[in-house]
Amino acid sequence: MKTYFIKTFGCQMNELDSDLISGILLKRGLKQAKDIFLADLVIINTCSVRELAEVKAIDLIHRVLKKKVYIGVVGCMVNARDENLIKKFPKVNFFIGTKNFSKLDEILDNLKKNEQIVKKDNFEKKYLEEVDYFIAKRKSKIKAFVSIIRGCDNFCTYCIVPYTRGPQVSKDLNSIVDECKKLTDLGYKEITLLGQNVNSYGLDIKDNKTSFVHLLEKLNNIKDLQRIRFLTSHPKDISKELVYAIRDLDKVCNFLHFPMQAGSNRILKKMNRKYLIEEYLEKIDFIKAEIPGVTLGTDIIVGFPTETEDDFNETIKCFEKVKYLSAFIFAYSPRPKTVAAKHFIDDVPKEIKLKRLQTLLDLYKNILNKEYQSDIGKVFDVLVEKKSKRNKFLKGFSKNFKKIVFEGDDNFIGKTQKIKIKNCHNQTLIGEIF
Repeated sequence: MKTYFIKTFGCQMNELDSDLISGILLKRGLKQAKDIFLADLVIINTCSVRELAEVKAIDLIHRVLKKKVYIGVVGCMVNARDENLIKKFPKVNFFIGTKNFSKLDEILDNLKKNEQIVKKDNFEKKYLEEVDYFIAKRKSKIKAFVSIIRGCDNFCTYCIVPYTRGPQVSKDLNSIVDECKKLTDLGYKEITLLGQNVNSYGLDIKDNKTSFVHLLEKLNNIKDLQRIRFLTSHPKDISKELVYAIRDLDKVCNFLHFPMQAGSNRILKKMNRKYLIEEYLEKIDFIKAEIPGVTLGTDIIVGFPTETEDDFNETIKCFEKVKYLSAFIFAYSPRPKTVAAKHFIDDVPKEIKLKRLQTLLDLYKNILNKEYQSDIGKVFDVLVEKKSKRNKFLKGFSKNFKKIVFEGDDNFIGKTQKIKIKNCHNQTLIGEIF
C-alpha cells in the first residue's frame, strides 16, 4: 500500500475530516495519487444530508470495487445506513463512522488479517480530543477550517445530522484559540470556524466563560490573523450580542450564513425549526441595519411534505426580500431515521418539486446578477488565495464573501489587496489593482 486517494462528498466538516485522514496517511509514508483509479488505497468520505450525495457515493463504491485495491468507506453514511451498507458491500475493507478517524492507523495495521473492519460510533458525549488536527493536510496555505463543535441537538424533522454525528459537543475554548494561533504562526491568514450549528457553541458546557461571542473576541486578538468566518448558523441562536460582535470585531467577516429553509410558518413548524418567519425576517432587518455591507447565505428545501403552492410562494416572497448572496437550494428527499421519513408522507410529486426548485434557482440567479452589476466601480479588500484556473488571474474573496479575480503575479498571494471592480461574469467579480 503505497498510494492513496480520498473522494469527499458533503460539507466543509467532511472536507476537514478528509484533510485529517490525508495527514494520517502521509505520516504513514503513503503518497497521494493523482487519480482515484491509480491508488492502492481508496477512501470514500460520505454524506447523508441529501439523497443525491448517497447515490453518487454508492455508485463510486461499485466502480472502485471492480479494481483490485483496498477500499474504505467513512463518514455519515456509515452511521446513517448501519448494517444495510455493510451487508451491501462485503468486499469493502473497512468502515469508519464520523467520530472514529483516530482509529485509522490501527485499522490499516490490521488490514493484513484480511478481515472486514467496522468502527461505528456510539455517540457518547465526548469530543474527539485524541485527534490531532495539526496532522491534517490542508489544501490551502492561506485559509483553514477549524472544527469547534460537532453534532447537533436541534432535531429538525428532515435532518439526519443528529443521527450521523451525534449530540452537540463543544471543543474546549482554549484549545481552539491555541489551534488558531498555531495555524496563524504557520502563515494562515483566514480561519473558518465549523459546526453543524456553530453559533450554539458553548451551550452544552454551561459556564459563564464559554460562549461563541467570547470565542470570537479571543480569536480577534490573535496578532497576525486577518479574517474570521464561521458556518453554519441556526436562526434561533443568532443573538443581538453576536450581531454586535460581527459589527465591532474588525477581523470577523461581514457574511452570515443564516438558513431560512422555508418561508411558510406551517412548514417551519412541521420542520421543527423553532422560529416564525416573522421572527426570522426581524433578525434579518436588524442584521442589515447593524452590519455595514453585510451579505447573507441560506439553505432552502422545496417540496417538503404537504407544501402547497401558497407555502412555496411564501418562500419566494422571503427570498426576494432578503436577496441572498449564497443559497443552497434542494428538493426534499426523505432521510433515514428522521421524523419526516418515519411519520410524514412524501406527497409532493417529483415534477412539482423540480419545477419549484428551478423557479427558485432562476430567482436566485437574477438577484445575483443585479447584485454583481451594482458592484461595478466599487473597491473591495481581497485576500488573495491562489491562481485561478485561467492562470493569468489571481483569485480571492472580499470580507462579505464575494469571489473576485484580477490580473497579477504570484507575489500578491497571501496578501490583502484593494481591487476595483470593472466587470462581472457568472457570480464572479472581475477587477483590477486599485
